[in-house]
Amino acid sequence: MSEATVQLPPPAAKAFDVRKVRADFPILAQWIRERPVAFLDSAASAQKPRAVLDAERECYEEYYANVHRGVHHLSVRSTQAMEAARETAREFLGAPRVEEVIFVRGTTEGVNLVAATWGRTHVGEGDEVLITELEHHSNIVPWQMLCEDKGAVLRVAPIDDRGVVDMSAFADLVTERTKIVAVAHISNSLGTLNPVREMADLAHAVGAVVFVDGAQAAPHTPLDVEALGCDFYTFSGHKAFGPSGVGILWGKTALLEAMPPYQTGGEMILTVRFDKTEFNVIPHKFEAGTPSIAGAIGLGAALRYLMDLDRAGWAAHEAELLAETTRRLEARNDIRIIGTAPQKSALVSFVMDGVHAHDVGTILDEEGVAVRTGHHCAQPVMEHFGVAASVRASFALYNDMSDVDALMRGLDKVTEVFG
Repeated sequence: MSEATVQLPPPAAKAFDVRKVRADFPILAQWIRERPVAFLDSAASAQKPRAVLDAERECYEEYYANVHRGVHHLSVRSTQAMEAARETAREFLGAPRVEEVIFVRGTTEGVNLVAATWGRTHVGEGDEVLITELEHHSNIVPWQMLCEDKGAVLRVAPIDDRGVVDMSAFADLVTERTKIVAVAHISNSLGTLNPVREMADLAHAVGAVVFVDGAQAAPHTPLDVEALGCDFYTFSGHKAFGPSGVGILWGKTALLEAMPPYQTGGEMILTVRFDKTEFNVIPHKFEAGTPSIAGAIGLGAALRYLMDLDRAGWAAHEAELLAETTRRLEARNDIRIIGTAPQKSALVSFVMDGVHAHDVGTILDEEGVAVRTGHHCAQPVMEHFGVAASVRASFALYNDMSDVDALMRGLDKVTEVFG
């Protein structure tokens, strides 16, 4: 066999090394209240690796200028870097075309953009919008307002006491009047992983479009929008280890091209005359004004960082953290876990007997443990479980068992304080 035809083995997959990953996040090296920080609040906003910090710093220090409209060197370089980030987002999503990727401020703007454009041109009196009881407020209120404005009806698929959408009820709520189905890929308050493909198939069978809130899924789950079968998908940069103030909305070309602009101004136009304005092509039609240039570049760096990791090892690591935390919480007689779906992301919400969630969070903070307390912008979920608030401990790729141990020691302290 000649040298040219020698078949070399594929390179070995990089094993997931949480110690190495933790070293990539400078903020995790600090101590708070004389204790190493145990950051269990990534579902609210994740920390940033050096790759993201370096990408933003490089932009501002070496080549920052406004994009798309300049012919000088710095503008060209900034434009190239931002458009490279758009291509990275396309790859991250498994989207077929880069022009389908729109930079937005985050998931909330992604929802509002689709509700205000596709929704207002396709939803009319007597039509229905279907969501689930799991949704974040950002995936409730825009559709609620759309329905109120158009005389349409907001339908809500219920969840069971595990925090799982009742798919029989969901299927019954999908009718010929359903125009759009808007669902979270993963619940922010419970961690429930929804069967998006099944939901999408039901929706498409009646001609409805499918919008997916991917804010919690993007930092945890490999994405393929074509395999999911959705029509729109949005997520925030800050939850995916990137900068705040930037995110992604993906939509199918035919839908985006038929939608009116969301905001007007510079960049989203081709020509402006006093008698008529001609709008730009996608994605620029939906990117009015100067974008978050360094933010978009930083988000591209975050998504590339994620794609370069051992995803299977990372997923197994998070699953192990969730399983151990759940086991240890269940072993306590003063804890009630809220949400026990069999398919979950790496977060756990719970209440502690006789102690308000905010008090739990305050004492945990004194022990160097950062968690989120409150209704998590998901008040209907809290109402379903009969609680005003819960404690949410959320894990990310940089957490390890020392963080679980710190959480448990902190809960012991809560018990000591409140008896």
